Amino acid sequence: MANKPTLVWECPFVNPVAEPAKNVLDAIGNTPLIQLGRYLDIANIKLFAKLESGNPGGSAKDRPAHEMIRQAIERGEINANTTIIESSSGNMGIGLAQACRYYGMRFICVVDPRAQTQNIAIMKALGAEIDRVDQPLEGDFLSARLARVCYLLETTADSYWPNQYSNPANPFSHCNGTIREIDQALGGKLDYLFVATSSTGAAQGCRNYLRSMNRATQVVAVDSEGSVLFGGTAGPRQIPGLGAGRVPPLARNQTFDHIARVRDLDCVVGCRRTADREAMLVGGSAGGVLETVRRMQHQLEHKTCVAILHDSGTRYLETIFNDDWVANELGCDSENLRRLAGIPNVTEKKAVMS
Repeated sequence: MANKPTLVWECPFVNPVAEPAKNVLDAIGNTPLIQLGRYLDIANIKLFAKLESGNPGGSAKDRPAHEMIRQAIERGEINANTTIIESSSGNMGIGLAQACRYYGMRFICVVDPRAQTQNIAIMKALGAEIDRVDQPLEGDFLSARLARVCYLLETTADSYWPNQYSNPANPFSHCNGTIREIDQALGGKLDYLFVATSSTGAAQGCRNYLRSMNRATQVVAVDSEGSVLFGGTAGPRQIPGLGAGRVPPLARNQTFDHIARVRDLDCVVGCRRTADREAMLVGGSAGGVLETVRRMQHQLEHKTCVAILHDSGTRYLETIFNDDWVANELGCDSENLRRLAGIPNVTEKKAVMS
């Protein structure tokens, strides 16, 4: 009896893939660039989103976290016996927890009450120790966190502060990674770049790269109301990872083509609109960035724009995506929130579908 032929099934839909990453830190970068065709009200704008939640630690902060640790190791300033200490509202803490766990280093993260519960849980799962400040210093939680970092550095042997607020490795990671990836994907054809600011590392690094390549791209730095960056006035802020209560060293004397300020509610509206129209859950600062694009849309016709979205909305389910939290903290009920985000109610959706 003749042998039956071996059947080989070929899938025509499989695309070539990149080489496997050597480790989790090697997987940082090359995040998705996705066109958003439904978010804006004007059709003749090409809007792309750089989805930084695609990093293994879930945010844009993976890039500077790894770069700061990597450079310090190469300079011989830290080793496996070093305790890393940093202040963070969440994402940088997760990025550093990931890097420190990989290199076998102890990590202490100083947080304040605005840190998301889920972010703290993620840091702990990666072996981080959490040190919380409960009272602001002169009205500012960042100042209180930094004061606590200084105390821990003085009282902890063989400790090291990466200092995301002044470390040049922060903007370098975005210059060498984030914007280079965007620029190459679009063939250098980018009219506007929208990016949230806090330490200003991402905005700086992107601007520096674009200028070095002689691009005419306009960089829009998105800051929050209540932030002191760019001459702003200090005030209450509920959305972590956007704005600052004091001007960090990296941000001093920094200028960008445009400065745009958003309210906490703008950030929530942007997040809800993105979920409804693009089926994507994005984080607080990302919502503010996208609403800035929408606010400027009438001057962006026939332009190509990119919005850097720093993290995922899955880390804000208890706040931004919780109607009760929005009503209690920001004074906006669910009906008004849907109106602001342009989300139709159930009756309207049924009418459209029929």
